[in-house]
Amino acid sequence: MRRASLRDDFRVSCPELDLVVDTALASGALGARMTGGGFGGSAIVLAEAADVDTITKAVEEAFAAAGLTAPRVFEAVPSAGARRVS
Repeated sequence: MRRASLRDDFRVSCPELDLVVDTALASGALGARMTGGGFGGSAIVLAEAADVDTITKAVEEAFAAAGLTAPRVFEAVPSAGARRVS
């Protein structure tokens, strides 16, 4: 059994976020979890660039099949961390 602390320990997830996370992981995501909490929060999915479209489509199809409003998807590209410039 997969343990998701925000969902299981704090019970701040919702069915829509659980669907995103489960679908993304089943579709090849390297990792996925809900973030934030309270009023639904958001899900963050870590994926290889080549898999983004496949995972996005799978999540959108899962929402449609469940009769849910299509999710909003935002792509973010990681960059170097902040550093002090003297």
